[in-house]
Amino acid sequence: MKHIITLSIFLATLGLQAQQNVPEDDFQNIEDKVIDWRRDLHENPELSNREFETAKKIAAHLKSLGIETTTEIAKTGVVGILKGDKPGKTLALRADIDALPVTEKNDLEFKSTKTTEFLGSQTGVMHACGHDTHTAILMGVAEILSKHKDKINGTVKFIFQPAEEGPPPGEEGGAALMIKEGVLENPDVDAIFGLHINAATPVGTIKYKPEGTMAAVERFVINVQGKQAHGSAPWSGVDPILISAKIIDGLQTIISRNADLTESASVITVGKITSGVRFNIIPETAELIGTVRTLDPENKKVILSRMRELVPAIAQAYGGSATIDIQNNTAITFNDVALTQQMLPTLENVAGKENVNLMKATTGGEDFSFFQEKIPGFYFFLGGMPEDAEPTRHHTPDFYIDESGLLLGVKTMTQLTLDFLSNS
Repeated sequence: MKHIITLSIFLATLGLQAQQNVPEDDFQNIEDKVIDWRRDLHENPELSNREFETAKKIAAHLKSLGIETTTEIAKTGVVGILKGDKPGKTLALRADIDALPVTEKNDLEFKSTKTTEFLGSQTGVMHACGHDTHTAILMGVAEILSKHKDKINGTVKFIFQPAEEGPPPGEEGGAALMIKEGVLENPDVDAIFGLHINAATPVGTIKYKPEGTMAAVERFVINVQGKQAHGSAPWSGVDPILISAKIIDGLQTIISRNADLTESASVITVGKITSGVRFNIIPETAELIGTVRTLDPENKKVILSRMRELVPAIAQAYGGSATIDIQNNTAITFNDVALTQQMLPTLENVAGKENVNLMKATTGGEDFSFFQEKIPGFYFFLGGMPEDAEPTRHHTPDFYIDESGLLLGVKTMTQLTLDFLSNS
């Protein structure tokens, strides 16, 4: 007598379940919607903690799908909960929804012409980092999964997060505030997935890296105190601009002489200097604002410690004084090794093994990292660069994404969800 073992029984003996798949027609039918959503969001961008209309659109969509929806989490965040027909773990999928104070230069039918005041200056507003595509992709994933609850073993939590680019000064926001307000609870989330479209990665491809993928980001402010004097008599005062120049030079010696660059990259950048009112007056004070990027916790400790030592010492050496305040913006975006290994076959099955590539770490930052500090997380990059085209840079007026890459994002996030919940 022959013994016939079905695939599902065989997989059950291995502690696995048969792979759940969504019909291809569902994906094809969602593509135009995703592109339309993305274009609407692109044309109507909103800055961090001000994503009021964006949140309304997301919430209306989730509610129309019958998904339990909560709004005003971390000010403008939206969370949807979709329970599958079968019991299991809870998986979160996250998309960021905020735009940047950038004036768009692209010649698109859906180009942003929005303007606003940001930190006292008039500026354009633009989705110059692709968050509009992330939001549209997750809206598409929500629609598809809502139609296939029979394939979901557990619960899916859709997290539409505001203020990834950082809340305005003096405000809380972003992933940190969502966590503080309990977004990873009720139900407790077991793991989280996120993606970022990339303008320098070819459409149809995916990049990933286990462990440290993006840098921890610190923002620092240095205040230099000098003594005002006439520009013709510098010996009668203490020049805070000169001290600032010496501090900037000294900060770079930390990278070249104290940071172990054989372990990982590290960066210190001064992005803003404010001082003085007139060409012939040596001012009393100066302010320097900048960022630190690190990919290794030990390197980070060394660099921040040396900055706190060096800045006041340099100022004192030139007759002045200086204080430094360092604030953490993001942690290291750290892909859980076991989770990454578990989900790699899904990426390869959806995109094709030849289209899934291991990447090097980047010194960009991402506050998805705060979720990863609490639970296992996997974060990957989706190709958005058109074929035979020069890549554009993120956070610039010329930033451009090929929309033909969005469908792969929907497929990948959908299948990652089904496979994780089926095999966890």
